[in-house]
Amino acid sequence: MKSALHFETNSDEETRALGGRLARMLPERGVVLLIGELGAGKTTLTKGIVEALGAAPADEVSSPTFTLIHEYGDPVRVYHVDLYRLDTSQEALRVGLEELFERPALTLIEWGERFPELMPKERAEIRIEHAGGDRRTITLSFRAASKGPN
Repeated sequence: MKSALHFETNSDEETRALGGRLARMLPERGVVLLIGELGAGKTTLTKGIVEALGAAPADEVSSPTFTLIHEYGDPVRVYHVDLYRLDTSQEALRVGLEELFERPALTLIEWGERFPELMPKERAEIRIEHAGGDRRTITLSFRAASKGPN
């Protein structure tokens, strides 16, 4: 893993604004794992990312917990996936992750760390952790595909 960028926010508004800043650092096409416990702010951060990319207004972005995938933009520029309700890799495969990874869009995945074997080696990871009260620490890092056996 390459070096990481660390941030701190103190409210939902700051978390959403940070999403807007992070959007400029993310690839136009690729996979981003959003990692954090329930209520950490993954969807709040996503609102800022989606809005900054011009794919949809923040108030139209919601958690895809029950639908599993939301699409934003016309044509679709961002897929927002939530794998929380899935129990097995087979269930996750049936969602069509591999097809999403091939599309010319940014794919944001909540709970993707539960199925590491399905995630592309080359990806970004955003970790969100509660740091007391409304404070959150947020870390952005990028993983590159390995160059073969060491």
